[in-house]
Amino acid sequence: MKRFLPALSLISIFLFCGFAKAQSAQGSSANTLTAKPIPDEVRILPFSQTAGSAHPVEFLSADQMAPQDRALAAKAQFTIAKDAGVGGMEFNQGKWSYKQLVCSALPNHLFLRYTRNGGRGDVSMFSVSIPRNGDGPVRMIPIRRRGYSLFTPAPINASTISIFNHIRAEDDSNKLPGWLGTGLCYAALAGANPQVALPTGSSGGGAKVAAVAPPILQIGGDSGVTLRFTDATARPQPMEWILVFDDKGKLLKTSRLRASMAIGRTIPSTGATEKSRPVPPTIQNVSGKPVQ
Repeated sequence: MKRFLPALSLISIFLFCGFAKAQSAQGSSANTLTAKPIPDEVRILPFSQTAGSAHPVEFLSADQMAPQDRALAAKAQFTIAKDAGVGGMEFNQGKWSYKQLVCSALPNHLFLRYTRNGGRGDVSMFSVSIPRNGDGPVRMIPIRRRGYSLFTPAPINASTISIFNHIRAEDDSNKLPGWLGTGLCYAALAGANPQVALPTGSSGGGAKVAAVAPPILQIGGDSGVTLRFTDATARPQPMEWILVFDDKGKLLKTSRLRASMAIGRTIPSTGATEKSRPVPPTIQNVSGKPVQ
């Protein structure tokens, strides 16, 4: 009897292994039949995917402003003078003038830029935002006082970034703003006169032409959304602006660098004014995730 026990044990082991293998195959088959594909994560952008609202920021003199905008500016003068005085802008000294910044990406605000020109190296400047519907206070962005930045330069100043986020939160226009227009508006409020293409006639007269990099919207990565564009007419050389937003559209940080410009061939002067061509913006999805 003892002689048969090892044989019975081997048979039991074979039967158990066969049963386990059958169960495993059955479970695998069941999993294969019931498994569902995991959909790709959809990233929702805080901006329109088109460059829409990418019209250059316009600068209008007081005489060119619409009557209702002049009236709104006049109504805010007391607050502007008070805030400028507190901000150390010496608003009660010298002759100040202002222009309107027409920013299509933020239509529910009136933007003004105040300037006092005391000669070379003595220019003071600040920007002002006035909500058209009264939903929010008048806000001031210091840019320069007598040729110098009051704190860190306005384009990268934490206060400028914070004020811009408040403005965007107040400017609820019930539609997504154009990403390039948003970037241009920030640059203008920080003191630039941004243009992403060379102006008409800049390539004539036998001069060398600088190749302007196209504006880019980068989607994905840890930073969320990044806007990059080159101010082609900045002096002494073009400047690249980089604005980093989170997925909710909050501006996190900015930088401004000297742009790397490729110099093209010399264009012979023909005596005729040559028109520039707009540089088409592009979108880069670096995360590989679908976007809507």
